[in-house]
Amino acid sequence: MAKKKEMTVPEKLKSLYQLQLVDSQLDEIEILKGELPMEVRDLEDELVGLETRITNLKDSIVGLESDISKLEGNIKDSENLIVRYESQLNNVKNNREYEALSKELELQKLDIRLYEKRIGENRSNIEVKKSSLTNTEERLEAKRTDLDAKKVELEKIIEKTEKTEEKLLKKTERARKKIEERLLKSYDKIRTNYRNGLSVVTVERDSCGGCFNKIPPQIQLEISQRKKIQACEHCGRVLVDDDILLVGKKSKEETAEAEAEVENVEE
Repeated sequence: MAKKKEMTVPEKLKSLYQLQLVDSQLDEIEILKGELPMEVRDLEDELVGLETRITNLKDSIVGLESDISKLEGNIKDSENLIVRYESQLNNVKNNREYEALSKELELQKLDIRLYEKRIGENRSNIEVKKSSLTNTEERLEAKRTDLDAKKVELEKIIEKTEKTEEKLLKKTERARKKIEERLLKSYDKIRTNYRNGLSVVTVERDSCGGCFNKIPPQIQLEISQRKKIQACEHCGRVLVDDDILLVGKKSKEETAEAEAEVENVEE
């Protein structure tokens, strides 16, 4: 298997800058989408949380209503026992039986009061939970409307940029294959360090195109000579000259193609 020919420094610089141009176009698409993808994900998560809360509230209300039914059944049982004990009082034969029945009557009456108290508490809790359920359902509906609107907005942007994004992703994939791993790691690291995603920049008006600090004339000369990869001493970005895309271009058509690449990104 033939050994892959090592790229010259100018070729490495050109490949890095071409990758930067494509990645910058992809960044523009992400800027166009803005915070919409994250907002859609957050709203979807919030909807799941609200739906879970609604389910829990409904289950809790059903549980409280079931408890009320059981307590009402207990009250009926106690009332039946009271009627029974009161009937038995008329037929007692001694004080001990009378006192025992009287005690049972008091206990049943006390149980009824406790059951009624718990029923009252449960009904109050049901009202609170029903109010919370109504508010949560209203919030859910509002969030669904908001989510639908943001999804439509995001889908329109995706539809508009999808083909362009696919082409650019293929371009960036091809560009990355040309660049050695060491340079790619450095390139990616610098990109993640800056919000504008610029890792490779040209010298503009004697200044770094990334941080805008002045570049000494001697360094500018070395950049134009392309004998080594030159980084900005202030921000660490790779510096290239304006004509870097013309490396390896010979015909007028190829030169025009290179210049069009820059114009396409600037637009």
